[in-house]
Amino acid sequence: MFSMKDDVILEVFIPTPQLKTKKCRLIAKTIEYLLKGTPSVIAVLGWYLYDYFIAILLWFVFFIIIGIVRSYLRNSSIPMTQQEHPYNDEGISRWYTAKHICLPYEVI
Repeated sequence: MFSMKDDVILEVFIPTPQLKTKKCRLIAKTIEYLLKGTPSVIAVLGWYLYDYFIAILLWFVFFIIIGIVRSYLRNSSIPMTQQEHPYNDEGISRWYTAKHICLPYEVI
């Protein structure tokens, strides 16, 4: 027969915070769009100013830099037990904004 042990540990999953104020939502969207679009914008700017070889190099370098920034934002704001779950740029920016920028009464 199947029996359940007494030492079962249930992990509590904290949902991604919802931001109440427009200021917090604007900050979160700005961080999200910066994480998403910075390598492409820098590459297009490099292509316009210099050459497409420079643009490819700039895109690659900024892709790595934004990956490091994304990792820092994720590790500094998402709870340790939930860091193994996949989060997109929107989730990371909301967690970071809720934990480090907005006041507690501005977050649900």
